[in-house]
Amino acid sequence: MAGKRKYLITAPRGKVNEGLQVGSYVAVADNSGAREAMIINVPLLKTRLRRVPFAGIGDLVIVSIKKGTPQLRKQVTYAVVIRQRRPFKRPDGVWVSFDDNAVVLVNPDGTPRASEIRGPVAREAAERWPKVAKLATMIV
Repeated sequence: MAGKRKYLITAPRGKVNEGLQVGSYVAVADNSGAREAMIINVPLLKTRLRRVPFAGIGDLVIVSIKKGTPQLRKQVTYAVVIRQRRPFKRPDGVWVSFDDNAVVLVNPDGTPRASEIRGPVAREAAERWPKVAKLATMIV
């Protein structure tokens, strides 16, 4: 198995409608200096051959920074999806959707790169990523 990539392994998540795919532009909801990013890969996804990879709330994605400080622009980094516009249903029957699609930049080990998260964070993402939940001011 030499040469096989190792990614951060996380706890399994419940069924959430995937509202983002490769090529989606998302807002960066932290104070790292990035403002907008584009999803370029979903590393832990196993799916059909040639299907466009998709992601939902709480998923780890690889993004390219499109807008932000000159030091961060054009960088490729990991991020966690904390909000999506597409409605999804929780096990208690409540439908939830947000005003925008947003991510938080993280290191490969899952620790956030910033010290503050702007806006609400979905409960599904907070349960799966406790280090992100610590920085959240509001969990919905």
